[in-house]
Amino acid sequence: MTIAESSIGRISDAVRPARGTVFLALTGLLLLSAILSLAIGPTGVSLQSLPRAFAAAAGYANDASAERDRLVLIDIRLPRTLLAAFVGAALATSGAMMQGLFRNPLADPGLIGVSSGAALAAIATIVLGHGIAAPLIAPFGIYALPIAAFFGGLVTTLTLVAIASRRGELAVGTLLLAGIAIGALSGSLGGYISYASDDRELRDLTLWSMGSLSGASWQKVLAVLPFAVAILLVVPRLMRGLNGFLLGEAEAMHLGIDIERTKRLAIATTAAAVGAAVAVAGVIGFVGLVAPHVMRLISGPDHRAVLPGSAILGAILVIVADIIARMAIRPAELPIGIVLALVGAPVFLHLVLRRNISGGG
Repeated sequence: MTIAESSIGRISDAVRPARGTVFLALTGLLLLSAILSLAIGPTGVSLQSLPRAFAAAAGYANDASAERDRLVLIDIRLPRTLLAAFVGAALATSGAMMQGLFRNPLADPGLIGVSSGAALAAIATIVLGHGIAAPLIAPFGIYALPIAAFFGGLVTTLTLVAIASRRGELAVGTLLLAGIAIGALSGSLGGYISYASDDRELRDLTLWSMGSLSGASWQKVLAVLPFAVAILLVVPRLMRGLNGFLLGEAEAMHLGIDIERTKRLAIATTAAAVGAAVAVAGVIGFVGLVAPHVMRLISGPDHRAVLPGSAILGAILVIVADIIARMAIRPAELPIGIVLALVGAPVFLHLVLRRNISGGG
């Protein structure tokens, strides 16, 4: 164990014995929420139909009811559940990394403008895809929107890194200010494009900007799979560096942490995770703010617990919110962003007030 890890570990010694129990409970809640997501829906098909659905998928049952069960459970609900888990985990992990990088518990993935850049590209695709940009967008078919959103987030990130880089070093303060400016610019350009759109395009924009998993499919699951694998491989390599950042950049450097590499790796991972999440689900807020904050209250500041715990908790939040979105006004569907804001805002406010009252800052 390094000096940095020992220092951070001592901060959370009081909660360390309960860490295994916390992860066990979170994993159990994740499995339960996934089962409920498969079992609950407006069609009336329940989890008891799952064996017949698998039989139909394997070709052992070809009656109409088995085929319906296969369509609902395997082709609609299962990819939707997997996408919800990915989106929640990606946004929550990104929020935890941004909070660690900026040493600010109120930071979230939208702080550096990645979400705004991805949203602007998607808005332009929706509006211009039926007009002057149709010849360029048409060949991509249903993948045009997610591709545009991902590259919008990527271009935004590259622009921010270029602005904030000086003599090979990445200035976090400059990155933050540039991210706020680019976010505002992206928002204004998106507003202008929305203002120039027709009624049908405006409705599509409104629904997409609120976030939804209604278009989930196995193609989208396969599209985000490389990003999920990349996040799993990269995040463990950031834990020690982010723990060092809690002590300050100078202290982290003296502990042997490559602070510039840690910054760039955290920002690149955030860009990929947020871009992929926005691409498949639209703009979904609050997860990247609440999940890491709750995990720090439970397990302390150690990123060896905060990062994986935030991923699991974020996945749970989005899966549960998606269940509520599907069932609240059935057969219609609420945007998932509305559900997360209605549920998450009071919870977050309660946590902030409770922490202030208890003297936690």
